[in-house]
Amino acid sequence: MDSLFIQSGYQGPDSNRQHNFIEGANSSERGMRVARRVLVAGGGGFIGHHLVNRLKREGNWVRAVDLHPPYFEPSQADEFIVHDLREYQACLESTKDIDDVYQLAADMGGIGYITANHAELTRNNVLINAHMLEAARKSSVSRYLYTSSACVYPSFKQNETQVAPLKEADAIPADPERGYGWEKLFSEQLCSYYRSDFGLQTSSVRFHNIYGPLGTYEGGREKAPAALSRKVALAENNGWIDIWGDGLQTRSFCYIDDCVEGLTRILKSGRPEPINLGSNELISVRGLAELIVTISGKTLKIKTDPSKPQGVRGRNSDNGELFRVLGWEPSVKLREGLAATYSWIYDQLRQGGRAKPPQPIAPVIR
Repeated sequence: MDSLFIQSGYQGPDSNRQHNFIEGANSSERGMRVARRVLVAGGGGFIGHHLVNRLKREGNWVRAVDLHPPYFEPSQADEFIVHDLREYQACLESTKDIDDVYQLAADMGGIGYITANHAELTRNNVLINAHMLEAARKSSVSRYLYTSSACVYPSFKQNETQVAPLKEADAIPADPERGYGWEKLFSEQLCSYYRSDFGLQTSSVRFHNIYGPLGTYEGGREKAPAALSRKVALAENNGWIDIWGDGLQTRSFCYIDDCVEGLTRILKSGRPEPINLGSNELISVRGLAELIVTISGKTLKIKTDPSKPQGVRGRNSDNGELFRVLGWEPSVKLREGLAATYSWIYDQLRQGGRAKPPQPIAPVIR
């Protein structure tokens, strides 16, 4: 497909907003020190958009590439290109003159989406990741970070709600989730081959349920914290919401600020082997729903729907290796992050006249 170059501050084709820089302007014209030339593949998505903002605050020159700009606010990228990264030529154009690549571009969504689209999702992501790696090699990229998933871990280690936290070595022998988990594990291996065969400095990060403001909260691709926040915000006080499964399945959830901090640290560390990035604060899905209800100030009944997909019985992140390598680990508590997330989703729905009172007080994440 043809590329579309979008300047910082883009709000859509009918926007009259004055752009705040000239595309291609040098760093002195922007009044900004250039540290690295960075590509965020998937820069229109939830994590990618937050990462772009972080990299710009650090003074980097940033190119973001995605099928669409961010949905909820303009991108701060120096250059935003609308590209289909399943196409090799698009990947070559995206990686030209780039020092560091954060490869977040993926076809993905919540449990309902990834369990219903094995073939298409796997094909799309294998094409993206294979083409991006080869393009990075051809473009002489210095550092390449691939974002994998906790879905690579074998199901036989996640059969209990009080699951032992998953260590990086637990991924082998392999039995990942169908479709999404297998393609993530394959792409991790492909990164290691490009490192050993061609000298491309690759790193792989295994996400454990990232959540926070500015993420999708309806439409079928949203994750559990966003989906439950939407349900609670839409519910009348003294009403009810439903949760998928029996509600006893457990997960840990990592706030977006911690995720972005971890990504930048891991890229700079140069670690070649895959590493976890997540919280180790385990909670059941029912407990997650109850916590969001408490944050909302409402009184709601919770109904379970065992007919819906619920994934593995339990999953938690072991952060021992992360702390050993970085001397750091995620620190935002679940209640604190959920309060910020619920407040943002409530406000989005309120603007459309859909949210039901009471209105929450927006917290400040420290």
